[in-house]
Amino acid sequence: QVQLVESGGGLVQPGGSLRLSCAASGRTFNFRTHTMAWFRQAPGKERQYVSSLARNDGNKIYATSVKGRFTIYRDTADNTVFLQMNSLKPEDTAVYYCATRLGGSLDTEKGYDYWGQGTQVIVSS
Repeated sequence: QVQLVESGGGLVQPGGSLRLSCAASGRTFNFRTHTMAWFRQAPGKERQYVSSLARNDGNKIYATSVKGRFTIYRDTADNTVFLQMNSLKPEDTAVYYCATRLGGSLDTEKGYDYWGQGTQVIVSS
């Protein structure tokens, strides 16, 4: 069993920045075996892939909509994954979820085994 707890959401103006955190815990959790990912869900829309950080080599993948603005990275000492979000736009408004799976990166939510509770991000002036 793996537990994920997100934090760092909030209200920010367009063009601003936020950093989301996802703390992972559990006896079986390890960055060598688990890929980490961020998804988001805007009101009335399906959950959407944002980014993933692969197990082992830490290869990073981004959705086209966030490439060049968002950065995913991890702190192996604290078992925490971060999503640095810069140049935020109103269309980035959503609940952001952290997820993990045994195995490599996938851009579909069905492939992920554990999810956090989500953290709200609102981009508005």
